[in-house]
Amino acid sequence: MTSESSVRCAIYTRKSTEKGLEQEFNSLHAQREACEAYIASQRHEGWIALSEHYDDPGFSGGNIDRPGLKKLMRDIERGRIDCVVFYKLDRLSRSLLDFVKLAEFFDMHNVTFVSITQQFSSTTAMGRLTLNILLSFAEFERAISAERVRDKIAAAKKKGKYLGGTPPYGYDVDYQNTKLVVNREEAKLVRHIYKRFIETGSCLEIARELNAKAIPTKSWTTKNGSYHQGGPWNTQHLYRALNNRTYLGETVHKGESYPGEHEAIVPKSLWERVQQMFSNGTARKKGQEVCEVKALLRGIIRCGHCDKSMVGTYTKKKNNVVYRYYTCGSAMKNGYASCPVRNVPAGEIEKAVVGQLRALLQSPEVIAETFRAAKDLQEQELRSLQDEKADLEMRMVELKASASELVSVEFGEDAGAEKFSELNDEIQKTRRMLTEIDERISELNDGLLTEQDVAESLRKLDPVWDELFPSEQHRILRSLVERVTVHPDGLDIRLRAEGIHSIVAEVKGRKSEERIGVV
Repeated sequence: MTSESSVRCAIYTRKSTEKGLEQEFNSLHAQREACEAYIASQRHEGWIALSEHYDDPGFSGGNIDRPGLKKLMRDIERGRIDCVVFYKLDRLSRSLLDFVKLAEFFDMHNVTFVSITQQFSSTTAMGRLTLNILLSFAEFERAISAERVRDKIAAAKKKGKYLGGTPPYGYDVDYQNTKLVVNREEAKLVRHIYKRFIETGSCLEIARELNAKAIPTKSWTTKNGSYHQGGPWNTQHLYRALNNRTYLGETVHKGESYPGEHEAIVPKSLWERVQQMFSNGTARKKGQEVCEVKALLRGIIRCGHCDKSMVGTYTKKKNNVVYRYYTCGSAMKNGYASCPVRNVPAGEIEKAVVGQLRALLQSPEVIAETFRAAKDLQEQELRSLQDEKADLEMRMVELKASASELVSVEFGEDAGAEKFSELNDEIQKTRRMLTEIDERISELNDGLLTEQDVAESLRKLDPVWDELFPSEQHRILRSLVERVTVHPDGLDIRLRAEGIHSIVAEVKGRKSEERIGVV
């Protein structure tokens, strides 16, 4: 900095809370006044305080999402600022990672910065070192504060206190005393839900009943007066209600429950009967159960209307005949009327997918794409092996040179002989690794796939498909198919090119083993 050129200084101020900001002279004014005085003391260096204000009242220093700071950064980008001045380092940032980003941003635009109470600037190496040390302590202080808050929350929960958030259905909030109070009408409905669940074992059926009566989920008003309107019930709302220990007059923190300050609205005997149904597996949705063993398309089938996963389910009818389905997750949650796809017979959809897959695997386009992917992968592996071989050859040269030097120098029996033995072992090990790599390179060069190999391998998969175990069929499908999307008027199949290549390599590998007599 020289007196011949002016230095445009922007003053940045911040206060974490809004407390005291209503005063005529507050913390932001004090910070700005101190910074202006410091800039005035540097007038001989050409420093000039800009009249523009860059203030963040009531914003945390834990992130950089602050309007005053964003305004400052925009003006820096426009070339209007040469130096940023602030009262104390943590006014700019309490996060070391955020500060590093800001420091890089300032440096990119040739802008320096000064903390007036800590006697350093970013123009010197010592200043940068001090800066990092102070920021580390600022971040440590913030972490300690967060830990204190977590401990305070844990202590309050153990005393059964309500700490905010959406009140459960059946309770309202007494904001004056910070407590949950029973809403008598809603509490009656909560007990009705528990009793109906014991009768039906179906969250979906109860949700339908409540929605048919136009009874919404919890509507409530925040302490600041914001109103939250409830909506339709679904199975998740009911599952949470049926497992919420708040209704027993308890609070829960990290899996542990404690006596709460609020009144219970569900008898413990009723609660335990519901939990027993869950633990015994007697609660299910209209006789449907998850059937993972035979769900061939599990994990890859989705509803095209709702963009939700479809779950393998089954139901037993007369004579214990099992009917398998894939059911839309949204339909299970919100009812079948919410989704035009609803569910599809598992056997039919699996047969359709496998049929389309067989046809696709015979198409010239898929064969050509698979060949290109396979060729690229083989070439990448070959290049990688050749690079590894070159490194090992260089290592072998260095080891042999070290051994030769050791032999040419007179040494005592113990230390020299031991060192030479170690080198010899390392040479033998490296030689074995080179032999293995040469064999693998030779295999790749001799066994490069052709387009005919790909077509032949895919054809061989078709006739053996029906003989495979269900688990093997599922593994192959997951390798070949990225997604099956079911629409009201049809289905789409998205293939994995790299997956097809892996299956081709596997089939080709089995063929080679059979040829040389490997069992």
